[in-house]
Amino acid sequence: MQQLFELGSELASSPDGLAVELALRDWSRRDSDVAERVRGVDNRRMEYMRSLFGQFCVDENDVEARCMLVFSLFIGSSFIAARHGEKTRPQVLQLALDRLLSESWD
Repeated sequence: MQQLFELGSELASSPDGLAVELALRDWSRRDSDVAERVRGVDNRRMEYMRSLFGQFCVDENDVEARCMLVFSLFIGSSFIAARHGEKTRPQVLQLALDRLLSESWD
């Protein structure tokens, strides 16, 4: 899972990586064929993450919630302009991911 997050972070931080992702999502709002393809890619991504989280999470609701949160971090974190006190954005994202990877949410 950590490798998946590192790959996602690299994609999101590359000049074109996240821009392409967001452009495709914007295009999909106006083109049903593109929307179908984006939905297919999203479903494959979610299935893959379910298989990874399912290796250490027994509760299906827990797996689904973690997948949604990871995907939301990947897509949405670039839209958040908030500061994080003494921490950098990469540090806060790593804290979030560490929580998502922990076996217990307590």
